[in-house]
Amino acid sequence: MSNADIVAGTLDLLVLKVLSQGPLHGYAIAKSIRRDSEEVLRVGDNTLYPALHRLEARGDLSGAWGRTSTGREARIYTLTARGEKRLQKESARWMERSRAALRMLSGEG
Repeated sequence: MSNADIVAGTLDLLVLKVLSQGPLHGYAIAKSIRRDSEEVLRVGDNTLYPALHRLEARGDLSGAWGRTSTGREARIYTLTARGEKRLQKESARWMERSRAALRMLSGEG
């Protein structure tokens, strides 16, 4: 699935979910999304980094320069309390809409 296939707003939610497990740099976030989606979702730099900047500007995450496990300098992102609240709210909304869409697609709706 390409970047264009990720539903608008879903990337922000996925990033918040990944960061709920702990601080990571951009490449590790993209790798986690790819791995956790069983290679279905792939996020490129041109999509991920604008999302990270947007989430940081909104106060949903904070970023600070640090070192990766390989010693490379990178911006490390951490979920904030505001981001945790947004994750909970948006996850519930996404799950509700997903269940409704599945009911319709399966002929139950």
